[in-house]
Amino acid sequence: MREFRLDLDRAARTGIPEAVFCEHKSAAQIAAIGNAVAAAARRMLFTRMRPEIFEVLPADFRDRLDYDPNSRTATLGVTAPGQEMIEGIGIVAAGTSDLPVAWEAARTLGFHGYAAPLTADVGVTGLWRLTDQLDMLRQHRIIIAVAGMEGALFTVLAGLVEAPVIAVPCSVGYGVAAGGRVALDVALASCAPGVVAVNIDNGFGAATAAIKMFRSLQR
Repeated sequence: MREFRLDLDRAARTGIPEAVFCEHKSAAQIAAIGNAVAAAARRMLFTRMRPEIFEVLPADFRDRLDYDPNSRTATLGVTAPGQEMIEGIGIVAAGTSDLPVAWEAARTLGFHGYAAPLTADVGVTGLWRLTDQLDMLRQHRIIIAVAGMEGALFTVLAGLVEAPVIAVPCSVGYGVAAGGRVALDVALASCAPGVVAVNIDNGFGAATAAIKMFRSLQR
């Protein structure tokens, strides 16, 4: 029985190549997929690769990966070969606890050849931290906003910038906020025009959506 089938034509169909979601996959399965990708002379992004899984990958495969434990991502092959990094997409994280998801978005953007400037710890409880960064944030064409707790950053930020805001609710917070559902509901119910939302903790989805939006702006 074949445990996987590579979708090597996905980039041609959709503009975004296939990525490997590593959660719930074994080290053997991840290595088999990666070796098949390498044999096809392709690049690959791996997401949700926990450090304990990375450590038990076969050494010959592990050594070929660029692994980042903070974002739990790994890349196989040269990142965005032969091109300068494209600017125009920015990332904002409400708190330090939201950084793993923001880093996943940043690594995804980088893999696809996009610069990913990250503005961190600008949650609205200390609103001055956000307003101090507005001149720089207003230069972005698209902004990915990552926030847990009550997700207030999404609405406040969208009320201050022209760029569309892709809200990424995080599973960070106490009590009813834990799990990210409150932040997701806030993103969906936002009264600020120009806010769209992806699923909880989905930094990869936010980054790929931003790439598609950005490309549409260039046509």
